Amino acid sequence: MSAVSLSSYQDYFETIDEEGNTIPHYDYPDVWTSFAKDALMNVFLYAAIALVVILVVVGIFVSLRKPESMKSFMRTALGFACGFAVTVIAAMLSLEFFDMYENGYVFDLVLWPSVACVSAVVLGIAAIYISSLYSKKTFRLTSIISGSVIGASVIALFACLSVYFSSGAAGENNGVVITVSENVGMCICAVVLVAAIVVCAFLFDKGTKGFDSKSISYAAICIAMSFALSYIAPIHMPQGGSVTIASLVPLMLYSFMFGTKKGVLAGAVYGFMQIIQDPWIVHPAQLLLDYPIAFAGIGLAGMFAHVKKLEKLPQLQFALGAIVGSVFRFAGHLLSGAFAFSEYAPEGMNVWVYSLGYNGSYVFPDIAIAIAAGIIVLSSPSFVKQLRKYSKKKSLPAGTQPEGEVQEPVAPAAEVPAEAPMQQELTTPHPKD
Repeated sequence: MSAVSLSSYQDYFETIDEEGNTIPHYDYPDVWTSFAKDALMNVFLYAAIALVVILVVVGIFVSLRKPESMKSFMRTALGFACGFAVTVIAAMLSLEFFDMYENGYVFDLVLWPSVACVSAVVLGIAAIYISSLYSKKTFRLTSIISGSVIGASVIALFACLSVYFSSGAAGENNGVVITVSENVGMCICAVVLVAAIVVCAFLFDKGTKGFDSKSISYAAICIAMSFALSYIAPIHMPQGGSVTIASLVPLMLYSFMFGTKKGVLAGAVYGFMQIIQDPWIVHPAQLLLDYPIAFAGIGLAGMFAHVKKLEKLPQLQFALGAIVGSVFRFAGHLLSGAFAFSEYAPEGMNVWVYSLGYNGSYVFPDIAIAIAAGIIVLSSPSFVKQLRKYSKKKSLPAGTQPEGEVQEPVAPAAEVPAEAPMQQELTTPHPKD
């Protein structure tokens, strides 16, 4: 596919060379794919707002007039949201590939292994979910196979990235030179940040259930919805990063529902998917800091979901967890900017001040929008009641149930009526003397 066929035609004129030949000239000042991405993003933005408003209005009506149908309505709303997310992802991701090709950004050694890795993750999750509907043996076998394929694809991706980085093309393509001290600093910071996220995930998520079909399916749904919403970004930064319309809310709510361990894993998967959408890669540690590590930190948003003292304040539980998770995300971007992109700092400016200003200019607004949207969503008692059903611990005391979940009445077993003592005495024959 040629660049001309993907460009926006504006003017045509002719010139005559020294030999008298007529030479046509076509003016393509705007790349068609860039225009199409911006235009389609606005369409999806207004469509998303309209969809949210309609679903909220209908949800309020259902909760007031027929609250027993709220669960059915939420399933329907989730189906509409998933369909919208798939549409956005398919359209915007296609245009993203066309745009990269048109501008010469397609590095086969990086792009296609990344696509293969993400495909392995998505298909693996789908296979695990389907197998969970059958026997435990099938679920275990599928999990082992899918995990092996995903692990192999990740190893292959990092092998290709190592070749790409060692060739020097990464620094040359992005105009940066990473010193030995910056290299060591990034690696140490990446290890420390991973350790801190893992410790927090296990510390605030004790006793929750392991992965099952429900948690896997909801993980896939929330990742897809966050990925779709990340394309609706009115503000884009020149060296990567954007302000989105509450794209992190589905991931945060997933952590709130199923715990921080599952939330961190879902955030890391989402981070790998971001490599395809907004690839700014100059170093392996920088890749980890900006993508899987930064968004794995978002998975800590549910760390206060089980604090009993705040049970009646789900908005505060969500906000506190979201702030902590966002701090980890910002730390990943801050460290990456200071170590890997110091070349972009204006002359005479401290690189830490530059990284703080650059990353803070889009991370803080993006976080504020996500937290505000999450608080609004959790202001609905019916929605909170549904969320509480999924935040159930693995080991509950006998006879107890999670808050907000109504236990189904169990019909008592049929009992044979006992005979009255007097009746039994009269009907029982006495032995003869």
